[in-house]
Amino acid sequence: MTAHRIRPIGSRVRREAGFTLIELLIVVVIIGILAAIAIPQFAVTKAKAGDATAKSDLRNLVTAEEKYFNDNQTYTDQISDLRPQGFGPSANVTLSVQTFAGYYHADASHSLSTNCYWIAYGVGEDGRLQAAQNASSGGGDCGG
Repeated sequence: MTAHRIRPIGSRVRREAGFTLIELLIVVVIIGILAAIAIPQFAVTKAKAGDATAKSDLRNLVTAEEKYFNDNQTYTDQISDLRPQGFGPSANVTLSVQTFAGYYHADASHSLSTNCYWIAYGVGEDGRLQAAQNASSGGGDCGG
């Protein structure tokens, strides 16, 4: 025969281990608040990465254009002409190049950013190599 323990009147039965509904709701609310803070910051970080990629492509384009100029004594406005010099634009980067007498103007923008970057590079009237570039023109307008 098994002996039963007698509990005093008014004592509570020990509840099973686990979380209450209110504890789970508090955790869900905290996770929601953290997500609301982190997601917009993630979008900003992606845009900055796109800007860095566009700027890097412009720097690489300058090197490829100068190699092309050394071989052909002229600049090119065709990105495909720069492939033999080892240049190819990165994914999601839009590049455009316009050539003029003795210099070229290039624009670059990334699909994750609204900024547009440009550089003008070439030989000045005094025969010396000259460059002009901007930090960003904003608005994503790379019209030249």
